[in-house]
Amino acid sequence: MQKALLFLLLLNSAQAFQASSQTFTDIPPLEPILSQVPHDYPVLQQVLRDPKPYRVQILYTQIDRDANNEPSLAYYQYGLDEQRYFYPASTVKLPIALLALEWLAEQQVPGLTAETTMLTGAATDWQTERTIDPSANSGLPSIAHDIKKIFLVSDNEGSNRLYELLGPAYINQRFTDKGLLRSLINHRLSVSLSNEQNRQVNPVRFIDSSGKELLRLPARTSAHSYLNSDKPSLGRAYIRAGKLITAPMDFSDKNRFSLADFDSTIKRLVFPQLFAPEQRFNLRPSDRDLVLRYMAMLPPDSINPSYDAEQYPGNYAKFFMFGGKAQQIPEHIRLFSKSGWAYGHIIDGAYIVDLQNQIEFFITAVIYANENDILNDDLYQREQIAIPFLQQLGQYLYQYELQRPRKFSPDLTEVRQLSAAEPEFD
Repeated sequence: MQKALLFLLLLNSAQAFQASSQTFTDIPPLEPILSQVPHDYPVLQQVLRDPKPYRVQILYTQIDRDANNEPSLAYYQYGLDEQRYFYPASTVKLPIALLALEWLAEQQVPGLTAETTMLTGAATDWQTERTIDPSANSGLPSIAHDIKKIFLVSDNEGSNRLYELLGPAYINQRFTDKGLLRSLINHRLSVSLSNEQNRQVNPVRFIDSSGKELLRLPARTSAHSYLNSDKPSLGRAYIRAGKLITAPMDFSDKNRFSLADFDSTIKRLVFPQLFAPEQRFNLRPSDRDLVLRYMAMLPPDSINPSYDAEQYPGNYAKFFMFGGKAQQIPEHIRLFSKSGWAYGHIIDGAYIVDLQNQIEFFITAVIYANENDILNDDLYQREQIAIPFLQQLGQYLYQYELQRPRKFSPDLTEVRQLSAAEPEFD
């Protein structure tokens, strides 16, 4: 427990993050555990033999319970470098979802819940409104339904609507308050907007089932421009408007979500008791259950929306252990995860539980699979290298966990309860 608390303090200390040389080298290395990778993990072996071009970072965390089922954590890292920028892609949807629910609880408006209808307006000619959601059972949009789609199929619109609800000022101030100091969110996803436009967010209204307005938010503009002060760039060239630009691509105005912050966010959700109150996501129990349920739910198990099994198989975006060709995930294994991929980066973070063998552990990892180092040319080695690497890394550490002795078996009742059918409201 002392080791875990030391790392949590380090992870959330402003002084630690202000130290320019901080690389978390005091966390035990993962290399000894990875030193015995057998030949039936060929891509994992290949990457570990020559990790530099793949820019691999891994955080692996063992969980041990005491006689009262309280967890303690033991951390291991591989290549962790909090100063090395990578594009976080859809992983930023996790903190956006958590902050939306935290914001909701703060409003203390009677009748206002995650299931309340949320209508988004438009205050400019480039903003878009949303007043219906045909994929919801009610036909109306809500925070709960957006979160469901975010975790089941990484829905971009759902995440953008929550971004528009909160605004970048709220999001980034909360990051600072919680000690997530190597991360920022400054733009919507998959829409081409300027930094100034992304600082402007839409008006939002919440109405109850009778049409009564419960809460109204005006259009808002962040006075501050949230940019990466270190002006990161990636690649040796990139494609823009069909033309090759022979220079690195500037990511100064792009989202940032460091691996340690991503890993820490998952842990704050799963084990909030290990964090100081000001560092937690302050969620109502029902809202925390909602997130955990949809993090583990698989697309074929969803009723509303109903997803095409060929496009969204059971292992969709579940890269650890099950990445690759379409397959079903065994019922006794739960992956509470969020992944993302863009610009050659593949990222995944997960709390993995085996109910049958009573094991649990965390993995968070990023790999860059872009052999020619050109961005936006769609010639990434996602299927050949990145996904097999994450799949084999997950399988290897899972097999390691199966053999690792534990003094006490975990009580996983909470996980079992989250495996129940969909809530009736959806």
